[in-house]
Amino acid sequence: MTTQPNPPVPPTAMAERLNQRLIAQFQQLQARPMPPSKLVVTGRLVRMVGMTLEVVGTQAAIGSRCQILQECLAPIEAEVVGFQQDRLFLMAIGETHGLAPNAKVVPMHGGVKVGVGAKLLGRVIDGAGQPLDDKGSIEIEQYVSLSGKKINPLSRRPIRQPLDVGIKAINNLLTLGQGQRVGLMAGTGVGKSVLLGMITRFTDADVVVVGLIGERGREVNDFVRNNLGEEGLKRAVVVATPADDPPLMRLHGAMLATAIAEYFRDQGKNVLLLMDSLTRFAQAQREIALAVGEPPASKGYPPSVFAKLPQLVERAGNGQVGGGSITAIYTVLAEGDDQADPVVDSARGVLDGHIVLSRDVADSGRYPAIDIESSVSRVMVEVVSEEQMRLARRFKRLYSAYQQNQDLIHVGAYRRGSDSLIDEAIEKHPALTQFLTQGMKERFAYEEGLKVLARVLS
Repeated sequence: MTTQPNPPVPPTAMAERLNQRLIAQFQQLQARPMPPSKLVVTGRLVRMVGMTLEVVGTQAAIGSRCQILQECLAPIEAEVVGFQQDRLFLMAIGETHGLAPNAKVVPMHGGVKVGVGAKLLGRVIDGAGQPLDDKGSIEIEQYVSLSGKKINPLSRRPIRQPLDVGIKAINNLLTLGQGQRVGLMAGTGVGKSVLLGMITRFTDADVVVVGLIGERGREVNDFVRNNLGEEGLKRAVVVATPADDPPLMRLHGAMLATAIAEYFRDQGKNVLLLMDSLTRFAQAQREIALAVGEPPASKGYPPSVFAKLPQLVERAGNGQVGGGSITAIYTVLAEGDDQADPVVDSARGVLDGHIVLSRDVADSGRYPAIDIESSVSRVMVEVVSEEQMRLARRFKRLYSAYQQNQDLIHVGAYRRGSDSLIDEAIEKHPALTQFLTQGMKERFAYEEGLKVLARVLS
């Protein structure tokens, strides 16, 4: 028995059937839309000179991240720091030991985000936000941009509230305001880190964020154990990027510490941001800029360094009306005790005041070694009473009169009665010096120091 073949389908009916199937498939796609897949064009590593990695075959924006993939090596994360024609200049976040030519480079879409949250309190982390202590992983509440967000200067809350830092020379002669940005300037070994530790312990703040940027690894451990202690660490976050970290990690450490302070400020907290040091941040940017070919402008510092400093500093300060505040204290290393150093001079211009530590004062045995004549708080007049301003000005006049004439006084060339101001300065000099002296574990409240100042000048 033979089967009859099926009759052929007319072309119009076949087209109609195909059209119906396409419509049905299209409706299914509309009901369940799939995210469009991003086309990733990979590149390859062709040159490595010093810290700079040169890549061809792909494109990425400045500040974005790439992954360098190579067999037998864990993925290496790098950031785009420059480009020239068809070449990208990258700088690795971590170690590059074992990297070989023609390694695969894959761009990572999206900007650099960092995790923040209340669980950061009591923790010590590195510049990438990874824990350095042995307390396990950190619970993240949200991710924010590493570069922060700008605040309209007209919407910032003005500085009107004095900040008690527990050091009478600063409290009553160089009064700081809540939301001020101030520099602590000195050469090496004059006591910047110790004074910063005193401010950390004595200042009343809801949250303390400490950025240890480019310092010795031993100092990181000492600061956490001795200056903060177990109680102080409970309300603090420490971001540590020691001197042996790559320059990009040191740069990110300062930016991460600022981003964490911004997070707590947005929660309505009064934050104390301590960064040691702003000079190491500038030096990290100098290493990066010189590595990609930017010409040096001032004592080896390229122009981008002086553009980065205000971008970092301006993120601190008071938030909008009704919000929190970030009072920031940055140590600034004056190389060779040169107060005209480019970084010192630039920092002096972008900060709201500076406290200068003198090597001569430190050598004389007085601590803290504050040079009261060279130091200034630009917001003091806005946060203290007229009576305190009068006392502070009189103190400085007497102290300066003695310092300017001390050579004549010491050799006996000055005759008492020649100048009434110098006579009074000689009489009160021991009390003035004693007021500027304070032990490392001794705390003076703001009002207590003001009473002592009035008694000294009475």
